[in-house]
Amino acid sequence: MQEINQHILNVIDFMNTDHKTLFVKVMGYDANLGKEFSGEIKFLNGMPFGDLIHPKRSILSPDCIRYIRENLLSKYNAGKFT
Repeated sequence: MQEINQHILNVIDFMNTDHKTLFVKVMGYDANLGKEFSGEIKFLNGMPFGDLIHPKRSILSPDCIRYIRENLLSKYNAGKFT
């Protein structure tokens, strides 16, 4: 049986500020690179930002960056960070 590697994303903590900014601390695994990662994503006006998901600054594969963005946006839009 062949093992299928998948990206993993765990939300460790999050904090809303008085300035309508959300900080989300994450840890996970980039299946394409076979590498664990951790970092922080900032949401400003409903959009995620940070070096971890920046296409030119991230150490992660483009596929994992897309996975993180989609996963966190889904949780944000579902109200999971309130």
